Amino acid sequence: MKRASLWLFVLGLAPLVGAADNPNVEVMLAAPLPLIAGQVPEAAPPRFVLLEDGRIFVGGTSEILEGRLSGGPLKALRSDVARLRKLKGLADHLAFGPGEEEYRLRLAKGREIVAKGDPERAPFDARPVASFVQKLLGFDDPSLRLYRPERYELTVRPGTLVGGCRSWTLPVPLVDALAAPRVVAAAAVGSWPTGALPASVCSGDKSFIVTLRPLLPWERR
Repeated sequence: MKRASLWLFVLGLAPLVGAADNPNVEVMLAAPLPLIAGQVPEAAPPRFVLLEDGRIFVGGTSEILEGRLSGGPLKALRSDVARLRKLKGLADHLAFGPGEEEYRLRLAKGREIVAKGDPERAPFDARPVASFVQKLLGFDDPSLRLYRPERYELTVRPGTLVGGCRSWTLPVPLVDALAAPRVVAAAAVGSWPTGALPASVCSGDKSFIVTLRPLLPWERR
């Protein structure tokens, strides 16, 4: 169990996925999920994304909500970002408080802030970032609707999960997916679990952990 927990924590430290692919990202937050045995945090969607055109994406364990901000809500969010960018001496690495949870906040123009610990217990100098992170974690808007990804990033690695094995029905040969991540169309995913929820596949005497990370519209793999 200790090894599994450590492995999940290391996966949670992966850099923001997809941010560099789209210069129109104004805000992107990657945040830890509740640590549940067997989940793969790196395959989860980002917790929050704001694009320059006002589109927003709010992610959870596997699903993503999509919406669009305008008027007051968009102005308020951009004002929060502007205040953060104007803070003098704001470090790229912060300590919120006790704990090993890691938050990665990307702001426009490539600025990325990495913070560890509990935002609720952030010291004075880190409180503006912690408050903004908490706002994004609880973000809601009437425009949000379920986003249906057109593609998923398929990743396979050796490993064993509790329970039985699924049959391999995905359109990429297992050996190819094991060599490098592949992209598959949503139509081919069917009943496979997605996001941080993995599946177990067996081939001969070997077992593998399979994840399907939902790709946001601009991501190219």
